[in-house]
Amino acid sequence: MPTAVLLAATVTTGLMAGLFTGFAYAVMPGLARTDDRTFVEAMRRINEAIVNGWFLPAFLGAPVLSAVAVVLRPGGADVLPWLVAGLALNAVGMFGVTVAANVPLNNRLAAADDPAAARTWFERRWVRWNVVRAVAALGAFCCLALALVR
Repeated sequence: MPTAVLLAATVTTGLMAGLFTGFAYAVMPGLARTDDRTFVEAMRRINEAIVNGWFLPAFLGAPVLSAVAVVLRPGGADVLPWLVAGLALNAVGMFGVTVAANVPLNNRLAAADDPAAARTWFERRWVRWNVVRAVAALGAFCCLALALVR
């Protein structure tokens, strides 16, 4: 059971790392090449679509399963530092940044009237915070993967 929990934590974390890095190296650079109205409309539709049965289990599962793995300590004390690091990166860097930075920006964008003005304050901030959570999720994935193979 403890190893299965760690495997699930690693997989869900990997899914989140892939999603956020995909946005960093493909989605946002692609949208950067569009006009203001297209950019804002696309981000609004993405933000509406992403809260679904595929996203939520991975997004919520990564930090929760990481915490359970810390409690269960598969592999014993030798892997505990990797588990704690993975949990911290998931809870603070991935989940925390999403809730504290990206979601409020998404909500503000949803209510904005002027696409050009909205893009001006939204795009750079959102991209910056997305890169932070992508790096955190990738770091968490590496930590959990190291714990898994030890």
